Amino acid sequence: QVQLMESGGGLVQAGGSLRLSCAASGNIGNMNGMGWYRQAPGKQRELVATITRGGSTNYADSVRGRFTISRDNAKNTIYLQMNSLRPEDTAVYYCNGYMIVVTTVVRYDYWGQGTQVTVSS
Repeated sequence: QVQLMESGGGLVQAGGSLRLSCAASGNIGNMNGMGWYRQAPGKQRELVATITRGGSTNYADSVRGRFTISRDNAKNTIYLQMNSLRPEDTAVYYCNGYMIVVTTVVRYDYWGQGTQVTVSS
């Protein structure tokens, strides 16, 4: 069972920056991909950014050019550098990792507990 632990959230003014970290209890190289999702009050959880085992990245349109996802396999950690933060970025940010079993094509998702990011105007 993989455990994911986020850190780095907090309160920041609009235009500021934060860096989120997600430390995994196991080897993130075993994951097909990892990513960040967020959920604002009253809204559904949405994808923010993902990074595959091979290093390919994908971003939501709302954060592209402002956020950067990266990974450090040696530390079993992924990061989300968030710049030019806006009040609408306020949400609980969740770390995700997934594995796909090749023989059954079943996807297993792992989630962290989440970290609050609040951007004041």
